[in-house]
Amino acid sequence: MFLLGCQPTQTETHDQNADDFGFTPASTHTIDANNAVLAELPFANKQDFEDAKRGFIARLPQLIVVDEQGNKIWDRTSYDFIEGDAPNSVNPSLWRQATLNNIDGLFEVTTGVYQLRGFDLANMTVIAGKTGWIIVDPLTTAETAKVALEFINQQLGKRPIAAIIFTHSHMDHFGGALGLLENITLGSNALKNSAIEEIDIIAPAGFMHEATSENVMAGTAMSRRAMYMYGKQLPRSPRGHIDSGLGKEPAFGQFGILSPTTVIAQDSAQLIDGVPFEFQIVSGSEAPAEFTFYLPEQQAYCGAELVSKNMHNLYTLRGAKVRDALTWSSAIDSALTAQRDTQVYFGSHHWPIWGQEAINSFLEKQRDTYKYIHDQSVRMLNAGLTPAEIAEAIEMPPALSNTFASRGYYGTAKHNAKAVYQAYLGWYDANPVNLDPLPAVASAAKYVKLMGGADKVIEQANIALDAGEYRWAAELINHLVVADDGNNPAKALLASAYDQLGYQAESAPWRDVYLSAAYELRHGSPEKGIDLASMKQILLRSPVENFLQSMASRVIGPEAFGEEFELNINFTDLDKNYVLTLKNAVLHHKLAPKSATANATLNISHELFIDLIIGSAGVSDVLFSDELQIEGSKIDLASFFSKLDKPKGVFNIVTP
Repeated sequence: MFLLGCQPTQTETHDQNADDFGFTPASTHTIDANNAVLAELPFANKQDFEDAKRGFIARLPQLIVVDEQGNKIWDRTSYDFIEGDAPNSVNPSLWRQATLNNIDGLFEVTTGVYQLRGFDLANMTVIAGKTGWIIVDPLTTAETAKVALEFINQQLGKRPIAAIIFTHSHMDHFGGALGLLENITLGSNALKNSAIEEIDIIAPAGFMHEATSENVMAGTAMSRRAMYMYGKQLPRSPRGHIDSGLGKEPAFGQFGILSPTTVIAQDSAQLIDGVPFEFQIVSGSEAPAEFTFYLPEQQAYCGAELVSKNMHNLYTLRGAKVRDALTWSSAIDSALTAQRDTQVYFGSHHWPIWGQEAINSFLEKQRDTYKYIHDQSVRMLNAGLTPAEIAEAIEMPPALSNTFASRGYYGTAKHNAKAVYQAYLGWYDANPVNLDPLPAVASAAKYVKLMGGADKVIEQANIALDAGEYRWAAELINHLVVADDGNNPAKALLASAYDQLGYQAESAPWRDVYLSAAYELRHGSPEKGIDLASMKQILLRSPVENFLQSMASRVIGPEAFGEEFELNINFTDLDKNYVLTLKNAVLHHKLAPKSATANATLNISHELFIDLIIGSAGVSDVLFSDELQIEGSKIDLASFFSKLDKPKGVFNIVTP
């Protein structure tokens, strides 16, 4: 649902004033650094703005989306302050990207192809088929996808959904799928009695595994880090979050998924609701399961997220497996060769490009961006440079660095270069001092003592801040904060350094990471992390084995020393039994008939088990629930679960 003219709450009004959160003004050093950017880049070129507005049909001026409980999950109006010249507290290049990403609404890309931009982090593309809409990438949440579909039906006439295409396995491109279905609830039987069987669901090979497994094992840590990467706690203001590089921000509502009915495993041609498609598999580039496609009748190429109007991540700051730069570059090269007579490019993020010459130039520079970072990083690592040294030394060629679409609004050359090093050589830089260093707290205490104590550290940090040496100031004062996180003057100084680093950052995630750190130094870590209950629909469709392996990674080793358990986990609605054994503080599982020697048997539904894993139901609630049956010792069962860690997802990042 969406609300027009929704009044902000007191908290939301408060969020508009960044000064209330303690963010300091831009220093003269930051102002000078940001002004220098204006002379470095071709800001006079307005082609992107013309392209971003081309084909405009309509927009919702008050685009605010709330969930069924009235909680706001998307507020496009919170970015209305982004207009005119960049303020002193924002890198002008990033401000330009944020301004472009503010251009929202419904657009016609070419005949029969439309895009909804600004309804979520990603775009939702809608293609007119013979009998209905072909939906490409239905956003992140059910709520935002529902609003987007209602709007296009309002503007272009209501049509049924003939097919849904998931271009790749990242949440912002499939999580809103359930919002496209009429008369659907979000319970475990959500898809029963719906018309889903009439809709063709098309995805690349490996989609379901990759889409459902990415967040299960390390989901708690990744969610906490994502709060930094996307500035979840920051005010939407010139001194806070302004953009994510790819779009404004991810929506946080109800996430879902649909199982594919058609799997694309190789480059191939398909007829979807009367529309010819030519698919290109690009898995292993930006996503482990991904395809792009060409529409020959429209001479239109969908680049999915293989290419975007920015440098992307070989390593994402929220934490993920390193992506293969060579595979990525090679896939773009194949697209450049195969796209032939393309007259319009459109992607899963940003705005389209028209004209084959402009499209070819864009693809060529995207291809060379990733290959250059790869080749130069490998050259330097073979010369013995460490990740930090490579990151400091890498310099993009002018042909790429002067092109806005290759700028580091999302990924950066610095941290992508480190990703290449990691892919080949791992975490160890070969210097023995880094083989077994002291833990941060112990090391920091020794550094502070060696420097003459807290007052001396603060004195030197102030000198560095006054000189505009913010990286050094942050490194210096961080020792004191880690050694004594109760030293409020030190935390204030570190926050001030992070303010300026954030204001100067061209990368939106870097800006959000710095400013989120500054926010938490002043106000503490959040009391609540990202609610895993919103992931329930996806987790229900994840393989049970994923969760049993996740349970194994939650065993608190020392508390399980000398303990031995054997349990049956019998999923009554799946007709599957798993035998779990805990021995040597290691938990194993196998699909097998019930073991007669088990300490206990837990007969439980799949959904209640998921509730237990994500914390929607407590262990004691589950063990004494009428929805399950326990055979054997409840005491042993409770003892087993007491050996499992219960991560809350709100751990400290900038303090010990």
